[in-house]
Amino acid sequence: MAYHGGRYFSLCAMPFLPPAVVLLSGGLDSATCLAIAREQGFASHALSVAYGQRHAAELAAARRVAAALGAREHRLARVELGQFGGSALTDPDIAVPEDREGDDIPVTYVPARNTVMLSMALAWAETLGASDIFIGVNAVDYSGYPDCRPAFIAAFQATARLATKAGVEGRPLTIHAPLIELSKADIIRRGLALGVDYGLTVSCYQADERGRACGHCDACRLRRAGFAAAGIADPTPYRPKM
Repeated sequence: MAYHGGRYFSLCAMPFLPPAVVLLSGGLDSATCLAIAREQGFASHALSVAYGQRHAAELAAARRVAAALGAREHRLARVELGQFGGSALTDPDIAVPEDREGDDIPVTYVPARNTVMLSMALAWAETLGASDIFIGVNAVDYSGYPDCRPAFIAAFQATARLATKAGVEGRPLTIHAPLIELSKADIIRRGLALGVDYGLTVSCYQADERGRACGHCDACRLRRAGFAAAGIADPTPYRPKM
């Protein structure tokens, strides 16, 4: 990968492939999603978003994953969702819950995050002439976020087809959520079959600057359980227990 003008470009000569925008957080799910887009024959334009998250180590992970999985281009967009507060992932005064139980929507939910990210991906897709966006949301092994449900993805796709020049001109955009009905273990198995190195990824909500995970937040709990259920060694580096 080469870096120029705020963008990452592949140095490899590639045949023409249809472009797709892939939302890439740097975590396990989005890395798998990028690998699936590659398998399906898309030229992947990876989009990461710095939204004021406290776990910014995932953005460095996104760069590693984009390079390893051959993204045609990797861009980092910025939007300050932290100015609105309301989430433990953007407000340092709200503690990230650890070893949480229950099915309530947790304080790690970031209001409108996936709506904002999909909107940014949609804007880039239109300028690329891309008809496909990939997002790694999951509605099986997840933290209960309302913007990870199939109904939300379907509603956003319908909105995208109504609200864009491409949609009005008869070139409807498709939102792909290939992980939405998979368990975490199945996601991991699928990714490994596609060559994903999960040691490059960061999922923890409060990873330190070296990308080491806390081992106790929802993201860590689901990730660890997924590797255990898949019967695969967890490559996650964890912080030493105090």
